[in-house]
Amino acid sequence: MKISKNNIIINLINESLMKLPTPSNISFWWNFGSLLGMCLLIQIMTGLFLSMHYCPNINLAFESIIHINRNVEYGWLFRLIHANGASMFFICIYLHIGRNIYFESYNFTHTWSVGIMILLMTMGTAFMGYVLPWGQMSFWGATVITNLMSAIPYIGTDLVQWIWGGFTINNVTLNRFFSIHFILPMIIAMLVIIHIFYLHQTGSNNPLMINKNLDKIYFNPLFSFKDLLGIMIMIMILISFSLTLPFNLMDPDNFMLANPLSTPPHIQPEWYFLFAYSILRSIPSKLGGVIALLMSILILFFMPLLFNKIIQGNSFFFMNKILFWFFFSIFLILTWIGSKPIEYPYVNIGQIFTILYFSFFFINSLINLFWNKLIN
Repeated sequence: MKISKNNIIINLINESLMKLPTPSNISFWWNFGSLLGMCLLIQIMTGLFLSMHYCPNINLAFESIIHINRNVEYGWLFRLIHANGASMFFICIYLHIGRNIYFESYNFTHTWSVGIMILLMTMGTAFMGYVLPWGQMSFWGATVITNLMSAIPYIGTDLVQWIWGGFTINNVTLNRFFSIHFILPMIIAMLVIIHIFYLHQTGSNNPLMINKNLDKIYFNPLFSFKDLLGIMIMIMILISFSLTLPFNLMDPDNFMLANPLSTPPHIQPEWYFLFAYSILRSIPSKLGGVIALLMSILILFFMPLLFNKIIQGNSFFFMNKILFWFFFSIFLILTWIGSKPIEYPYVNIGQIFTILYFSFFFINSLINLFWNKLIN
């Protein structure tokens, strides 16, 4: 008896998704995984259409964006959805990570590690994409960020010149960034498949954080319809924002052609990088700032080790809840500080909250260690 390829695919979908045993008590906070999948699909599709009219050349890039907006049919819509879709992507990914920290899903070590790799890849993709319009903030933002690598002892200067393809950001740099920006989403899509594979090995977490939860139901129809509703709401918000407040999250300087001879008074990245940028500029040492910038993300890899408890769940220990909301407030304040000029009192506030940002991980690990000894 022959089994067609279509039947194999249908059976795989049926067994891996429709009949996936899922805790019956998961809330809407578990919707952000599917929302992120939809965000990635939207970004890939709109990016593909935009790449058909974009010219990765320093003399044509800015004009090609104007051409897309004015002359290409619905080009303005694709461009706005792609630009604002990046913000929606990061809103969803930060909420997704926040939910995982709050409900201690980082104990699924493999799923968590692949998820942090996806975050790093997404940040790299967004940075490359921000350079492509070749506006003032694109050029100077790329100059500042790539120059950070010059802080690496011995090889720093050579590494920066190798990335640039010359002694300054030039046409070769723009071409490279465009190529990398185009290929990284494909790598992210592969990592997402691995992420889902590991998730299916362990099953989803739940609000009670009982890993061996026996109260499970099929994913379909309840959760598939919940995900579908969440996707519809997210698309509605994205389109509404893109049509009513299209440029609110964009820097005004980026609507001017890049000029290497004119430095903007206040160089800053997109809003979703501001917390890391605030940490970077809070450290007086250039090398120290780069290390702090990297550790602000890489420290998430160590959470399964730092936050290890015998009894899992915030429901049994209120201090974890308090510390989480404390951390959430620090994140918001650092984001706000990153948008402010480098002057008093913003620099001092940024330094204080940078210390508090990293203190969260060590204080929480000490509390969990004390909690484990108290139980034993």
